[in-house]
Amino acid sequence: QVQLVESGGGLVQPGSSLRLSCATSGFRLNYYAIGWFRQAPGKEREGVSCVAADGSTYTPDSVKGRFTISRDNAKNTVYLQMNSLKPEDTAIYYCAAHEVGYGSSWFPRSRNEYTYWGQGTQVTVSS
Repeated sequence: QVQLVESGGGLVQPGSSLRLSCATSGFRLNYYAIGWFRQAPGKEREGVSCVAADGSTYTPDSVKGRFTISRDNAKNTVYLQMNSLKPEDTAIYYCAAHEVGYGSSWFPRSRNEYTYWGQGTQVTVSS
């Protein structure tokens, strides 16, 4: 069965870096689009990056230049490298998966289109 497990969150100071991991099982990454989302208290869940089945990526302007998504097919893991962290990056970070077909360059832009979700990992940026 499909499983997604996030890890790597924690408490860091502003300006620090973190790398989140999304360990997947039950499917092959080159058949699925994977998205990273975050949800801060009282706010809607928002997308921060995604990678398509063919490896192409998308990062919104809100975090572009600071967040980078990557994946390791051999390890069935998708990463989110977060640099120059700010207090407003504080949130629970989730990864999500949606089957799109082998090598597809398409990925869902809406959180509602993703089928599978992990349990989330907390990131707190504070001095």
